[in-house]
Amino acid sequence: MLRTLLFTIVGLMSTSLVFSQEKYGVFDTSADIGNSVIKGKTEFLSKGQEYKMTGSGYNIWFERDEFQYAYKKVKGDFILTAQFSFEGKGADPHRKTGWMVRESADDNAAHVSAVLHGDGLTVMQWRKLKGAFMRDPQDEIFAPKAGYDFMQLERKGNTYIMRAAHIGEPLQVIGSETFLDMPDEVLVGLFVSSHNADAAETALIKNVRIDFPVNDDYNPGREGYLGCRLETIDVFTGDRNVIFEKPGRFEAPNWMPDGKKLLFNMDGNLYTIPVEGGNPEKFNTGSANQNNNDHGISFNGKLVAISSHREGLPEGGSTVYVVPITGGEPRQITEHTPSYWHGWAPNNKELVYVAKRKPNTPYNIYKANINTLVETQITFFDYAHVDGPEYSPDGKYIYYNGSQSGTMQLWRMKPDGSNKEQLTFDQYNNWFPHISPDGKWILFISFPESIDPDSHPSYKRVELRLMPASGGFPKTVAYLYGGQGTINVPSWSPDSKKVAFVSNSGEK
Repeated sequence: MLRTLLFTIVGLMSTSLVFSQEKYGVFDTSADIGNSVIKGKTEFLSKGQEYKMTGSGYNIWFERDEFQYAYKKVKGDFILTAQFSFEGKGADPHRKTGWMVRESADDNAAHVSAVLHGDGLTVMQWRKLKGAFMRDPQDEIFAPKAGYDFMQLERKGNTYIMRAAHIGEPLQVIGSETFLDMPDEVLVGLFVSSHNADAAETALIKNVRIDFPVNDDYNPGREGYLGCRLETIDVFTGDRNVIFEKPGRFEAPNWMPDGKKLLFNMDGNLYTIPVEGGNPEKFNTGSANQNNNDHGISFNGKLVAISSHREGLPEGGSTVYVVPITGGEPRQITEHTPSYWHGWAPNNKELVYVAKRKPNTPYNIYKANINTLVETQITFFDYAHVDGPEYSPDGKYIYYNGSQSGTMQLWRMKPDGSNKEQLTFDQYNNWFPHISPDGKWILFISFPESIDPDSHPSYKRVELRLMPASGGFPKTVAYLYGGQGTINVPSWSPDSKKVAFVSNSGEK
């Protein structure tokens, strides 16, 4: 009887937890703060992983606040990112939505907020002490009537930094402020306030991410890898979905030819998972059981190229193999190491990869025929790092990233290495150009200008960007915390509409 009762209690607790997560998404609690006349509510729309929040309240101002709040308790540094919009025209142009970090649920608590107003005013606001009047932001950096879509609020030590962006643009700093008295454990969440005690307003919020960054000198191999999310994004609508999470490391998804599953590496093996989520299933790579994040599928959908460390070789012994799309024992393609695969030729007979063949030299681009195993070097840089080679679907070009201009930028060349053309010319360090199956688009990852151009580290604020394959101005399609392993390999869906990638949640 006791055992049965215990199982019943545990079952009820588990059911309650699932219900709470389903109702509020990543947040634990939804509540009206203050004495709003009209009761608010938060709905988590699980199909689109979107939040619909309705709230009333006279304002979030002076010495007390009234609003609807979906929140959870967190400690330490964090990065909060989401896309915001209002439903309808609204009763008051000063209705508000955004991110809020709060010391407590008291209506006069200290807090700092990244705020989008109904008239487009986008601003950082705060109350530093409980019961104090709100700080007027007129002396701060803000963007009146800009109507930013994305807002980000970061805590770094005692400093809070707000960034914002229109759709397609890089994030820019709106303001920052230091809070010496804010506790380490705070409430973080989304809010909406009508700025009118007799009205309710609704905000729609999507692409909500809470990330826990690490220090710049963090060593994953020594201190542990952070958690990962496997995500898909429609690059034309910006809608993102998390389909799998783990408090450990996995990387580099490919889209399988049937469009129904993704392939990714985890713990030295490859796994497949349905694109709508589910349980990963091990993909058979035979004796190759030290697979890294460089793997991908031939244009005809019959073979998978993998890069795996070869037994008996020192660190850096990555070797390129091919296996059937159904799995099986690998066939070795490269004899010399290190070799890291990155692309198939459209003829399904050649691979392109980056490799070193002499000590103390940079990586260069090579290709090899999978039948004759003849290796050909096609770049000969002795001063610059090149990486990420990938054929266009028509076979006319190999796209790649290279630092020969001083920063890491995107380039393309003829398959024999001639006619090199630079494609991007900005301040970022741009890596891993992936060409859509229809040949029209390039998706790539942009690292901040502060990093070593020849490095693509983990755990950075990065952006996924999209540009025409023929050249043009890139636009940002996703802001995320990630880097190494996010999109190292081709990751487009067969219909050229979506991309799969990995972001880091920050939980070990």
